[in-house]
Amino acid sequence: MNIYQYILQSISKREKLLAILLDPDKVNLDEVSKFTQKINNKADFIFVGGSTVSNGDTENLVEKLKENTKLPIVLFPGDYTQITNKADTLLFLSLISGENPEYLIKQQLKSVPFLEKSSLEIISTGYILINGGVETSVQKVSNTRPIDQLNIELISRTAIAGMYMGKQLIYLEAGSGATEAVSQIIIKEVSKNISIPLIVGGGIRTRKQLDDAFNAGADLVVIGTAFEENNQLFDRF
Repeated sequence: MNIYQYILQSISKREKLLAILLDPDKVNLDEVSKFTQKINNKADFIFVGGSTVSNGDTENLVEKLKENTKLPIVLFPGDYTQITNKADTLLFLSLISGENPEYLIKQQLKSVPFLEKSSLEIISTGYILINGGVETSVQKVSNTRPIDQLNIELISRTAIAGMYMGKQLIYLEAGSGATEAVSQIIIKEVSKNISIPLIVGGGIRTRKQLDDAFNAGADLVVIGTAFEENNQLFDRF
C-alpha cells in the first residue's frame, strides 16, 4: 500500500497520524540511531526537509534513517535539489498561499527531469503558510507573506481552491520555530470545507496542542522544532 492510500485508510478508520519533521541541516547523523528509537514507537512517518539545505545532506540523512527505522520517509523539500530517490514518498509542494511563481510552479518544473526517472510516490500538496507569530525561514526563502490567522475566510478559500486544482493534500503550516500554532478555529473551518486529507504543522510543542489540532480536524500533525530542541518530547506523550 502506498502512503497516500494509507492516509486515506487511516482517515476512514478515524485514526490520527503523526509525523516528525527532520531538517538535514540540524540533525547530527551520529545521533540518528538514538532518537529514531523514540520516533519508531510514536510516529507514523518521518518527514525530511528544510528551507535551506546543503547539497547532499538530505540524501545522507535519508540513508542514515533507512538504517535505523522501518517508518516511511517522506520528503518535504524546500526546493528541487532536496529530492532524493532514497526516500519513499515526495510531497510535491506548491505554495498556493503566496504569489511567488518560483514556489508555485518553477521549482516544480525544475524537478521534472529527475522525477520522470524516479520511483518515488508523488503526492500533490497544496501548501498554505499561516502567520505563526514570527518571521520563519520558509517566509524568508519563499519571499511570500503568510496569511494572517484572523483571515479565516481567505485561508479556507485558499484550501478549497487547492482542492479544486486537484491537490491530494492540504498542508497548513505556521512555519519552523513558530510561536503560535495554527488555531483550532482555522483547522475546523478548513477541515469542514475540504474533502481531502489535512496536514497541520508549526508551533506545536505540547501534548495539548497536538490533541487540539487533532480534535479540530487535522488528519496528520507534524512536529519539527519541538523535537529538534528536545527529543525527549515523546516522554510526555
